[in-house]
This record gives sequence, structure tokens and C-alpha cells, in this order.
Amino acid sequence: MTDPADSLTDVAGIEVGHFTDARRPTGCTVVLAREGAVGGVDVRGAAPGTRETDLLEPGNTVGVVHAVLLAGGSAYGLDAAGGVMRWLEAQGIGLPVGPVRVPIVPAAVLFDLHLGDATIRPDAAAGEAACAAASRAPVAQGNVGAGAGATVGKTFGMACAMKGGLGSAALRLGGVTVGALVACNALGDVRDPDTGALIAGARGSDGLRDTRRALLAGERPYSLLAGAQTTLALVATDATLDKAQARRLAQVGHDGLARSIDPVHTPSDGDTVFALATGQAPPSPGAPDLHLLCVMAAEAVARATVRAVRAARGLQLGDLWLPAAGDLDPGGRRGPAARTRV
Repeated sequence: MTDPADSLTDVAGIEVGHFTDARRPTGCTVVLAREGAVGGVDVRGAAPGTRETDLLEPGNTVGVVHAVLLAGGSAYGLDAAGGVMRWLEAQGIGLPVGPVRVPIVPAAVLFDLHLGDATIRPDAAAGEAACAAASRAPVAQGNVGAGAGATVGKTFGMACAMKGGLGSAALRLGGVTVGALVACNALGDVRDPDTGALIAGARGSDGLRDTRRALLAGERPYSLLAGAQTTLALVATDATLDKAQARRLAQVGHDGLARSIDPVHTPSDGDTVFALATGQAPPSPGAPDLHLLCVMAAEAVARATVRAVRAARGLQLGDLWLPAAGDLDPGGRRGPAARTRV
């Protein structure tokens, strides 16, 4: 095995691929488990857009997942999951059902339709392209895949927002790896959970505004559309878990979001965390138990969330400028910016 890259693809049995459409921008990200994985999910946001999540309930019959899709494009982006299924079927991957194989592909979407031409969104061809690009290489981060059109800090309107993105992280203990992937498109701000410092979020006249403190001080939020945000995450491990344990891993993944996004799980967010367990770690007497796996999962999600905004690049869309964390000085104030124009 190669040295760990601190990326979701450190998890044995996991591949990741992106499709990025720079015209708007938007895109999708697929996490492949060609040999199958036990899956779980937990939805905490009030406005989710999902597909095939009911089958992940511990009491339901199907016990294996072949891929998970995260996509932009709001509900339209769910079409990309059909392309993932088509690609997997062509590879002979899927659940044997009579004369055919049916790939199991849960999916979730985030809202990025307020950037550019809303008629451009991930479709089945985008899902196929993400699969074709999938590999065990370290995950590309920032303005890619499901994070291409992600933004953060929108409580006071898009004019005050910043660029979000996609991030990944992983931890390894006792021969077992837990990794995370986050497409950060939050209504709220993003903080460094180790220091409490704001990294990206709603901007004021001279830097970051601190949404939570501003709201508690009586500032009124911009008129918010339900479902017009959403952070998506996936936690994967090469430990052996059952469906109930995988669901627990997804549940604690939200703890990582709560450490790094403030406010989180709002009525306008559809925050969803998936979990996959490939079971490919070799048996080891020092392997972490479920308690420690949960600690690792929350930490990996928190780190991946921070990386999602740190890896993002500022974006110019007509008159709208969405700076990235790197465009601010260390104190959170406006700094020199290298703008990407679309």
C-alpha cells in the first residue's frame, strides 16, 4: 500500500471521481465501492434532496452499496445517479436480481442554481464522466465536482457570500482508516474547530461578519429560500460494520459539520451525511472499536470541511464576486484577490 495521502481514497476499496462543468459552474462527485460496501445515511438539514436513502435503513433488505453520488444542480442533479448506474452496469457491477445486475447508488444534491445559467446542471452523462475519472489518487479539492458551484455565508444574501468547495481528509489508527469527503455549500460560516477562528462566511464592510453573533445581536437575515443551500458529506472506513453501525458513523459525521459550520442544519439546508464500510482492513488486535471509529469520523468530517473552503478559489460571475478564504488576510479582512472569471 502507498503512504497515506490524508484523503478519502486512503480507505481500501474506495475510488473518487469528479465531473466539473465550468460553464456555470456546477458538477458532481462519485464515490465508488466496486466490490460493494455496507452503507448508512443520516439527514439533519430540513430541505434535503436525496435518492435511494430509504434502502440504507438498518431494517431494510438491501445490504450493499456500489457507489454514492454527490451533485450540484438541486433536484435536477439527481439525474446524474442514472449515469452512475449505467456505468456500473457496463462494468458488470450491481446487485444480482434475476437476469440483471442492479447497481445500488444512493445520491444527494446541493443547490447551486443561483450561479450562472440554471439550465446547466449535472445529468446522466455527467455521472458517467465522474465514474470514468474515478481512481485511488488523492482527491482533488476546491472548485471541483459537487463543490464547483458551492458557496458559504449566505445568510445576508449572495452579495455577502464567499466561495465554498469540496474537501477531503483521513485518519488511520490501529490498521484501520476513516476518511471523509465534504461538499461545503452552507448557509452559515465555516470555522477552524481547533481555534474557533472564522475562515469563510458572510462578509461585512471590512471582513467576515460572524453570522451567529450578528443574528443574536438582532440583525435580520436576507429572505431565504428553503433548500437553497446544503452541505453534503460522506464518511468511509475499511473496518467491517453492519448497517446499524454504518448509520451511527453517518450520524456522528454531523458532529464534524457542527464543529466547523455555524449555523448548521438550518431550515434552508439539506445537510446529509453518508457512510460506507468496505470491510477491507486486515484483522488486527489493535483495531479501533466503534467508539473510536466515531471519534475518527467526526474529526475527518471537520477537517474535510475546513479544507473545502481553504482549497476553494475566488469566482467572478458577472457583477458578483465570491472571494475564497485565500483572498482574505489572516484577520479575515479583504486582501489581494486572484479572480477566476466565468
